Amino acid sequence: MKGDADVTDHHIGLIVPSSNLTMETELPRMMRAREDVEPGDRFVFHSARARMRQVTPEQLIAMNAQAERAALELADARPDVVTTACLVAIMAQGPGYHCVAEDSIRAVLREEGAEAPVVSSAGALLAALGALSARRIAVITPYLKPLTGKVVEYLEESGVEVVDALSLEVSDNLAVGRLDPRGLREHWRRLDLTGADALVLSACVQMPSLSAIQAVEDEAGLPVLSAATATAFCILQQLGLSPTVPNAGSLLNGKHTL
Repeated sequence: MKGDADVTDHHIGLIVPSSNLTMETELPRMMRAREDVEPGDRFVFHSARARMRQVTPEQLIAMNAQAERAALELADARPDVVTTACLVAIMAQGPGYHCVAEDSIRAVLREEGAEAPVVSSAGALLAALGALSARRIAVITPYLKPLTGKVVEYLEESGVEVVDALSLEVSDNLAVGRLDPRGLREHWRRLDLTGADALVLSACVQMPSLSAIQAVEDEAGLPVLSAATATAFCILQQLGLSPTVPNAGSLLNGKHTL
């Protein structure tokens, strides 16, 4: 959709947990940074919320059940792409569930005449790791250890070996969104990166990490990404745009594609 002269508006629909603080800040921040280097594109965001306060299996299942209702609301805005932004809610349901979730949202959009590609943060992380040719990774999550175990299992069932994982063990989703990303500049040092192809600094779109991505990548000497940067990468690809965001890690340097 054309906005100002020579500027194209891209409308992005977000399905986020009700307690989300971070996806609605980090994703727009990345896209604003891209606008500075690619001024011909502008990004407009529209959110629908699904109730979730505690990161527990029960509340994650209940939130997933609200995805179709949220998609129905977003359909009215005729988005160009829709993303569902809670990685653990999908990965906790077992291997391959991101395909099920994406298909159900896509079907709702299609029924409402708002056909658009759908990106889940879980599927985006897998796609981004594939684009980086990363088969062995280390991961940091904010989750309790049993949920981190579900994430590790999901990744490994998808063909990605997790060489080490660190759980920060925060179950309150609002508290996760208030974690200081500066802490990640030290947390990553607790991981054994031997043989790792990449480091997932935040396997959660609610745990802030964007401001630490480039700094940790520069220190660690291997690609560093997050669920949020992976989601941005896939959104840009689905929009047919170069996945270029400055100072957001090598995934978003414009040299990688799906």
